[in-house]
Amino acid sequence: MMKRELFKTFFKVGAFTLGGGYAMIPIIESEVVEKHRWITKEEFIDLIAVAQSCPGVFAINISTFIGYKLNRVIGAICAALGAALPSFLIILLIALCFHQFMDIPWIAAMFRGIRPAVVALIAVPTFNLGQSAHLTLANCWIPIATALLIWLMGVNPIFIILAAGIGGYLYGMFLKPTE
Repeated sequence: MMKRELFKTFFKVGAFTLGGGYAMIPIIESEVVEKHRWITKEEFIDLIAVAQSCPGVFAINISTFIGYKLNRVIGAICAALGAALPSFLIILLIALCFHQFMDIPWIAAMFRGIRPAVVALIAVPTFNLGQSAHLTLANCWIPIATALLIWLMGVNPIFIILAAGIGGYLYGMFLKPTE
């Protein structure tokens, strides 16, 4: 039963979310943490961090991790297929018909109009994650500096991830106050 519920939940998330994996975060959280109570909010935040640091599509990564946590390999497969299948089917349908419709002005305008909504869908969970990660004025320079290093100076994001991992390790070993 859990396998079917995992597939159905992630299929619904994949089918009704515009904007990619980061736009899915609040919907996945609502379904997995609040509605079904499969994992806690703290576990969800940890899974987000792991899913972001792994190569691949964020939505597939997080659905796979949640599915695996709940029902091992079969759960991971069901959740990942549920998250990926709607996008695959929609893209397949669009690819079959796209060239026929992009010359229609109102359809082109619709696609241009969706862009700001997608930005908002990504911005809101980003700010919520910042609050959950206890991002304050004292440490907000880190994501800002990271974005600037990647954007302005062309630093490879892999180096940023490695530096963050080493920095987090050193902070935990030497600087973090004991509780």
